[in-house]
Amino acid sequence: LYIDRHLVHEVTSPQAFDGLREKGRKVRQVSKTFATMDHNVSTTTKDINASGEMARIQMETLSKNCEEFGVTLYDLNHKYQGIVHVMGPELGITLPGMTIVCGDSHTATHGAFGSLAFGIGTSEVEHVLATQTLKQARAKTMKIEVKGKVAPGITAKDIVLAIIGKTTAAGGTGYVVE
Repeated sequence: LYIDRHLVHEVTSPQAFDGLREKGRKVRQVSKTFATMDHNVSTTTKDINASGEMARIQMETLSKNCEEFGVTLYDLNHKYQGIVHVMGPELGITLPGMTIVCGDSHTATHGAFGSLAFGIGTSEVEHVLATQTLKQARAKTMKIEVKGKVAPGITAKDIVLAIIGKTTAAGGTGYVVE
């Protein structure tokens, strides 16, 4: 499966970049790979030391890796830095019809913008960095229709929670849900 956009952050990427380095590989499509610091970032300050030593090391490592491999990085001091799943849509990185991956389980939220998006593991992060592809079995499909009028005070979130209540939290695993 060709990947149109690869979103990268400081937690699941260090080992992936190490793998590229060990194998002498480059990032195949730097123009389609975007990184941000978001998982270990303090919400009260842009001080890289605010979230502890491990967080600082991960953020510094991401910065060095992005510089070495030519990947666009929205670091702590960049005006576009933010939560990867908010930043993508806000910057037009996430667009309808695209395939999008990120080493994060919330990546599927980009599907709200008409993309095929899913979270991947660290070894898959490395594979996408190197090849811009992902070995993927054909997904099953699930169509969900909500019919009728919604009562006052009921929100989209209430409807989704009701669907999850019927299908279970894992009910969509392995499916493309429409």
